[in-house]
Amino acid sequence: MSSVPRRTVLGAAAAVSALAGLPATASAAPATPSANKPLALPGGGDLGPNVIVFDPSTAGIQAKLDQVFAQQETAQFGTGRYAFFFKPGTYSGLNAQLGFYTSIAGLGLSPDDTTINGDVTVDAGWFNGNATQNFWRSAENLALVPVSGTNRWAVAQAAPFRRMHVRGSLNLAPNGYGWASGGYIADSRIDGQVQPYSQQQWYTRDSVIGSWLNGVWNMVFSGVQGAPAQGFPNPVYTTLATTPVSREKPFLYLNGTEYRVFLPEKRTNASGVTWGNGTPRGTSLSLSQFYVAKPGVTAATLNQALTQGLHLLLTPGIYHLDQPIQVNRANTVVLGLGYATLVPDNGVTALKTADVDGVRLAGFLIDAGTVNSNTLLEVGPSGTTTDHSANPTTVQDVFVRIGGAGAGKATTSMVINNRHTIVDHTWLWRADHGTGIGWDTNRADYGLVVGGADVLATGLFVEHFNKYDVQWNGERGRTIFFQNEKAYDAPNQAAVQNGSIKGYAAYKVGDNVTVHEGWGLGSYCYYNVAPTIVQHNGFAAPNRSGVKFHDLLVVSLGGQGQYEHVINETGAATSGTSTIPSTVVSYP
Repeated sequence: MSSVPRRTVLGAAAAVSALAGLPATASAAPATPSANKPLALPGGGDLGPNVIVFDPSTAGIQAKLDQVFAQQETAQFGTGRYAFFFKPGTYSGLNAQLGFYTSIAGLGLSPDDTTINGDVTVDAGWFNGNATQNFWRSAENLALVPVSGTNRWAVAQAAPFRRMHVRGSLNLAPNGYGWASGGYIADSRIDGQVQPYSQQQWYTRDSVIGSWLNGVWNMVFSGVQGAPAQGFPNPVYTTLATTPVSREKPFLYLNGTEYRVFLPEKRTNASGVTWGNGTPRGTSLSLSQFYVAKPGVTAATLNQALTQGLHLLLTPGIYHLDQPIQVNRANTVVLGLGYATLVPDNGVTALKTADVDGVRLAGFLIDAGTVNSNTLLEVGPSGTTTDHSANPTTVQDVFVRIGGAGAGKATTSMVINNRHTIVDHTWLWRADHGTGIGWDTNRADYGLVVGGADVLATGLFVEHFNKYDVQWNGERGRTIFFQNEKAYDAPNQAAVQNGSIKGYAAYKVGDNVTVHEGWGLGSYCYYNVAPTIVQHNGFAAPNRSGVKFHDLLVVSLGGQGQYEHVINETGAATSGTSTIPSTVVSYP
């Protein structure tokens, strides 16, 4: 994502020793080996050197935070991966600045169990005040009392702000109010004002806010108490009173001295936070029920752990896979910490699930390998029809990157075939800057392909794919918030020609679909290689009464390419060099 040409920022992360590591927890006893059966893998254990745990008595917390930030601030395509955890209690005088591939979280059941009298800051000094590349970092499960009264969280894509309590205001723009393009908030309470300033778009879900200051192009709210009233296109607010279905992301917490993973329960027609009135609703798992993976482990070992009934906890680092991680058991959890990154080698798919209930995939990045993968993530096999409405699969903060850190290729990034799957915050990105980029160098035709029925996407960011960024073939699909940029690097009009149609829509609903609905969707073009390219529309769908869209926009960034329509043949064309959206409030 960027509204301007990018510079390449490369970094190689050196190892940083942890100030304090998680102690080993209870482990499953290994089975007796036999000639035909491998030794059973243990569950639990320590979380490795890049999971750094503090308690209120720990000395040198600020120095450790600063050390990792100095390493990660500009390491956009580096190898460092870090997770900071704070045990319940109160911490004063801290400013946790977060760089790339760094997450920070509390270890209580409620954000209010862990209070930082200070700030968790993301700014853009490293990029001359431009926050459009502040990717891959997160804050979760903390209460903040900002020093100035306002915490700064100037992020772009893949930077979730989940389960946070800001006892003050929240500024989403960089110092100096330079360009910014984010973002995502969920299950959070902001007592004061949320201040987007220059943020182009934002999605907030199931939260409570004191007030909201402004909007630029596309601000979407679902289930947010205190959200501004519906007003699109002026003001640019799309507001739904509730979120149809939601289930919060799993998270690590402390139960006394035992580390466990909490699994929030599914909610329907929800609004507000899950943690406001005592203990959150859900279940939990002991760490002994997880195989705690470290970088260097083989895919065969990960699959052995899954086969014997363990869940997967991926500690920070990079994991090369020579076969898919195969999730076949209902209710399996695959949870990444510190932006654990899966790299499929030799053209394999990184992870596949079976047609089962309740799988939870959360908190990891998939980086395409140099040999083309047909797919990178598959939720369910093609053609499945099983009803999973009572216990859906959730895909949360699972991000995909093709190129940028090096040449990578994948025909399709994410395929969702299982019915009722919830895709809650993803960024699928064919890189437009970094290394290994080019129209055919990091070829990736499709971002998200949905084959299953009744799939819901909340917070969908998909950018720069060679053909359709989203192809939705399943019935009764719903999307709340969509942000897209078409591929910058198309060499000419012929390269994007789609039969008789000029360009591939950013979001395409299949011709046979009879029921579909979307709210708050935007597509931008920035054809800087061939600025004369014309895109027929941003959105394409069957013209049927059951296929409905609300609050759509397309915009040409500085006149680098143009749209003829917003959706199908509807909506005014963009024109000239003015970066002014064309909008459609309701379709059909």
